[in-house]
Amino acid sequence: MLVCFGYKEGKGMGMEARWMKILGVLVALFAPAAAAQDGRGDVVYVPTPQVVVDGMLRMAKVGANDYVIDLGSGDGRIVITAAKKHGARGFGVDLDTYLLKIANSNAIREGVADRARFIEQNLFETDLSQATVITSYLLPSMNEQLRPKLLALKPGTRVVAHDYAMGDWDPDDSETLIVPEKTVGDPGRSYIFFWIVPARVAGRWESQLMTGGKPVSWQFSFEQNFQLVHGTARVGEREVKLPQFRMAGEQLSFRLDVPAAGKPVTHEFRGWVKGDAIEGNVTVGDGSGQRVMPWRAKQIARGEAKMGAAGIATVAGVRQ
Repeated sequence: MLVCFGYKEGKGMGMEARWMKILGVLVALFAPAAAAQDGRGDVVYVPTPQVVVDGMLRMAKVGANDYVIDLGSGDGRIVITAAKKHGARGFGVDLDTYLLKIANSNAIREGVADRARFIEQNLFETDLSQATVITSYLLPSMNEQLRPKLLALKPGTRVVAHDYAMGDWDPDDSETLIVPEKTVGDPGRSYIFFWIVPARVAGRWESQLMTGGKPVSWQFSFEQNFQLVHGTARVGEREVKLPQFRMAGEQLSFRLDVPAAGKPVTHEFRGWVKGDAIEGNVTVGDGSGQRVMPWRAKQIARGEAKMGAAGIATVAGVRQ
């Protein structure tokens, strides 16, 4: 548990929750019976309740093909659970040598030392490129400092955090768990936040679609704020506003109605971003006249995706 005063709210926490958090921190600091304070060094260690660990791994849909990296791994329970219950591999990093010994001993005891290991390392210096899933229980300021590094990972990488979100990077999913044994932060309640690292599509893209037996030029202009995208589509001489849609890693899908004689024609686009190309299909029309065609778009001008700026603040909170 990292404790500093001058608290800044985590995402979704109101004033009442703020004072409950501060009270929880004070209890953890000064109550002799405060739970799970076995760590060594300058921090107070508070383990993630097992029900929250299970919820985090479930939300991230961790499976046997995943590589999990836990930032601030404590006694190792997240990576060990991922290995034992879900068949995943991975490692955890921490700076507390006492907890690292416990974590590696726990991995041996649970029979997963070949798939779960724990190393002494600064989490901001950890190479995350192997990860398909990143887990953490870090302070809001640490999350925001870490955020640019997470957003630079391969699109589709999953990130799941306990209690604290990532500033103005809205989660793709979230869940609140009732955890009676939790005495710090918001006592009795835990928050799980989940993100999928989005591909960057901001800019101009062009493609051609067959319409009436001849190719018609399409040009898309995308503006991007984290995983949310909006913009316009130019079809020949017509410009159509795109409704906002949400990236899911490399995957995108959106629907628009293109003006035509009689009534607008519905186009449903679905594709996967592969560098400077999008490959997928478009479903045109409705009912019996509906047809599906391949769709391929090429990026002709790169735009700037708005991914926020890391914030630095003095806060009170916990780490795993």
